Amino acid sequence: MEYYQYLKSLHLIFVITWFAGLFYIPRLFIYHIEANSKPKDQKDILIEQFKIMSKRLWLIITWPSAILAIGFAIALFVLNPGLINLDWMKVKLIFVFLLILYHIKTHLIYKELQNDKINYSSNFMRYWNEGATIILFSVVFLITLKSATSWIFGVLGIISLSFFLALGIKLYKKARNE
Repeated sequence: MEYYQYLKSLHLIFVITWFAGLFYIPRLFIYHIEANSKPKDQKDILIEQFKIMSKRLWLIITWPSAILAIGFAIALFVLNPGLINLDWMKVKLIFVFLLILYHIKTHLIYKELQNDKINYSSNFMRYWNEGATIILFSVVFLITLKSATSWIFGVLGIISLSFFLALGIKLYKKARNE
């Protein structure tokens, strides 16, 4: 079953590119939202450019990567159905479900911005940007530890990480406003 390892490698490659898109798209959203406070001539140019950049990232990289990552994951389950019986895998699938929900909500935000509807502040988007990071940490701990209980320490670490990320965002905002 040498091809199983190839499928696993392809799954991992597309998970990485999926996360790359999820990490970068909220950053583009921040720039897009902040461009609205610029003078009209700058605003129009910037918003149009951020729409193009977002569209290319989202539709050419992020969505295809998500679909391929999930597709290769399903293929791996088909070839090795015993994986589903592992406790750590069940917990991982919960985080994957959360990642898919995060992706869908990000898609809704993308569509709003493409239609010139700004329903979130750039500060909110800075926090939103950390959602994928928290899920990534959880999944990496689960895969590495392969334990349905040891991951709890990883999640406690993630909670600590979330606290420090939020603190970093607040400090950045304060330093930026000074």
